[in-house]
Amino acid sequence: MNIQTPASIAAPQASTLQRPTREEAEAAVRTLLLWAGDDPNREGLVDTPARVARAYEEFFGGYATDPVELLARSFEETDGYDEMVVLRDIRLESHCEHHLVPIIGRAHIAYIPDGRVVGISKLARVLEAYAKRLQIQEKLTAQVANTIETVLKPKGVAVVIEAQHQCMTTRGIHKPGVSMVTSRMLGAFRDDPSTRREFLAMIGSPRLGAEG
Repeated sequence: MNIQTPASIAAPQASTLQRPTREEAEAAVRTLLLWAGDDPNREGLVDTPARVARAYEEFFGGYATDPVELLARSFEETDGYDEMVVLRDIRLESHCEHHLVPIIGRAHIAYIPDGRVVGISKLARVLEAYAKRLQIQEKLTAQVANTIETVLKPKGVAVVIEAQHQCMTTRGIHKPGVSMVTSRMLGAFRDDPSTRREFLAMIGSPRLGAEG
């Protein structure tokens, strides 16, 4: 399948920049440890730069993943199934692009097929591909929905993300327990209030449904 990737879901510009070596990344971590006021050569920290570099490879592995390719294989043998497909309570782990601290929450993804369906694990993988990048929640929500719409061309797509941001809970205003909710509704989910309400009821968000 030949799928053209629109600019709105293309790989981030950062991928074209010169990537530092592992040694340079570890040296940067040692600098930050010194700036924090500790000794990077003491026993407890001597291996920390290498550990942080490995952790960053895991945290930000999404830059090496093409979300469009994840959805490229779809299936048309659906026996005419055209009702809502919902994947709810997907664990979400991302990092705030402003402070490099975690965003932890859950996502709910739905689409209404138009002759083609995709393996449900692929929906979670698309979310992960975008979440494992430096993010803001609003952009993450839109990226997931836009990619599903572009590749599968369904009758509608809905994405809701609920998450806590440690840039707000562990620093700055220090307000633990506060969640941010974002949504992106496309096609039938945007145009048909009853379809939107059905989806929101299925994921247990009646207040969001009342607000539209």
